[in-house]
This record gives sequence, C-alpha cells and structure tokens, in this order.
Amino acid sequence: MKPLVSILITAYNAEDTIAYTLESAVAQTWPRKEIIVVDDGSTDSTAEVAGGFKEVRVVSTENYGLSGAQNNAFPLSQGDYIQYLDADDLLAPDKIERQFAALREFDSKQVLLSSPWAPFYHRTSHARFVRNSLWQDLSPVEWLLRKMGENIHMQNATWLVSRELAEAAGPWNTRLHLDQDGEYFCRVLLASEGTRFVPGTGIYYRQSGANRVSFIGNSDKKKDSLLLTMKLHIQYLRSLEDSERVRKACLPYIQIRYNNYLYPERPDLMQEAQQLAGMLGGRLQPPKLSWKYLWIQKPFGFAVAKRVRHRWNQYKSSVMRSWDKALFRLEGGNRPRTPGSFRRGTPRFELPES
Repeated sequence: MKPLVSILITAYNAEDTIAYTLESAVAQTWPRKEIIVVDDGSTDSTAEVAGGFKEVRVVSTENYGLSGAQNNAFPLSQGDYIQYLDADDLLAPDKIERQFAALREFDSKQVLLSSPWAPFYHRTSHARFVRNSLWQDLSPVEWLLRKMGENIHMQNATWLVSRELAEAAGPWNTRLHLDQDGEYFCRVLLASEGTRFVPGTGIYYRQSGANRVSFIGNSDKKKDSLLLTMKLHIQYLRSLEDSERVRKACLPYIQIRYNNYLYPERPDLMQEAQQLAGMLGGRLQPPKLSWKYLWIQKPFGFAVAKRVRHRWNQYKSSVMRSWDKALFRLEGGNRPRTPGSFRRGTPRFELPES
C-alpha cells in the first residue's frame, strides 16, 4: 500500500489565500493523502472558507502562534509522511508524487526529500525557479554549511518528511517568534541521512507584505528570537562538525543578520552577536550603506538612513504586489471562496531533470 501523506496547514487570518492553498493540496496527484487545517484563533472567516472543502479536516483552536499551531497539528495526523504547507503557498500538482518516485528501493525513511521553489505575488505563471547550491543531494553538514555560509535557504513546503524524522526532530520551538521553520528543519536535518533533491516540480512561495511571520520590522520580540535561532543554528552545525570551515561559514551568517536587524537599534543584542563571532574566532564589522543613502547618513546618522532604506524597499515591494494583483485580475484570476473556483497561471518548470 502506498504511504499516507498528511498535508498540515496552520492558518491565522488567511481568508484571502487559504482556498488557493487548499485547492493545490486537493489537486495533488498522490492518491493517499489527508489534509488538516489548524485554524490558530483566526478572527476572520479562515475556518469557514477551509470548511467548504469536503476533503479537508478543520480544527479551530485559540491563538498559540505558529510553533504552537504546528505542535497542535502533528498529533492530529496519521500520515507516514508529513507535508508542511503555509496557508498562502501552493504545491505543484505532482510535487508529492514526484518526490516519492525519487525514492530508491533501498532508501530508509531517514532520507529527507526536497524540491525547487519559486516566489510569486499573485501570478504563478510569472514565478521563476532560480537554482542555488542547496538544490542537490547533500549530507546534513554540507546542507547547513551552504545555507549559513551563503545566506540561502529552502522554503519549508519543499520538504517531504517521514513521520520517523518528524518524531526524531521533536516539537516546534515555542520560544521562537521568528524563523520557527528554519530552526525546526535544522533538527529534521540533524536526524536525517541527508537530502534527496527532486527537480521538475516544486512549490510556490507567496511573497506577502509586512503581516508575514518572517517580517521583523521594529519588533524587539522577533529580534530576540533572531539571536536565539542564530545560536541554535550554530550549535546544530557544530554538533555535526566543529572545524575551521564550519566556523568560517558561521561568521557571514551572523554578520548579515547583525547588519540588517541588530545594528544600531539593539546594542544589547549587538554585544551578544559580537561575543558569538568572537567564540568562532572572528569579529563583526560595522555595516555600510550603499552610496544611494550616504546623503541621508551624513546629516542624520546611520539609523535614520537605514530606516529610509527599509521603508523604500517596503514601498517598492508593495507597488510590485499591487501591480501584479491588478494584472492577475485582468488575466482572469479571482479569489476563490468555494472549492473548485481556484485559478492560477500555468506553472513554469524550467529545471533540468538531473
């Protein structure tokens, strides 16, 4: 009998996107699946929209946050494999089927399956799959070295995780308010034999605005979590290999987050990050802004110039999302409120099969 796959979706105030996500889950060509939505205390009609899908089990809880919602979802599942899926992302129809087809007869359930991913706003037909060095079969230590040393990542829905690996990794970390999935999948990797990358299919990652979980902004709670997840990532990697190349890979990982989120607003966290770098034999350097913002920095200081840069980038992203949404509607897209009304552009997979 083919393995049962549990597609687990945690949702909070996702009424505008969850029907698209559920349509992509229902449309999976893999025949044995269960789809479970945990509505994490939404104040909109998320639960009602999800409840319109007869193939979907909806469980409503009070608001526990992302990690708590994931920990509530897992015990509800019966699957041999787990497909995690955010409430605004989309699976290609053959994503799960192709990943199972890539398993070899002698493979154990400690093999962690991954796939390509592409960002989009509203039109998946304009999504582009851009390869990076994680898009290949890798050992756990090589995967983490590349992620941290090159500042790249794998979107969480790309993974197909055996139940054995999910249980070995343990629950999601409820202390974290940022990068919960990154920290969790580090532990999945540690429990695995390595990754098996499956080209030719994948997932679509919706680039939403400032309401996304990964947006830090001025949140001190998220900045505190950022430092904690940095420490955990480094701890996990060094538990696999404590070498000079590992220490060198950790330093740019710290420096980028120091530059973008800690300096100069959080001197307490800056000091901790500097101590962390020192433990690895390095030292963090003060960040520099591009020439475009120097005219602001000179009279008003680095902090003001950095805020202007962030707001300008947010504005540009907002304009691009609005423009893409307008074109999406002109091309016949709609917001599905009932099962079967899902429309999207034709997916483009321009990746080699090997």
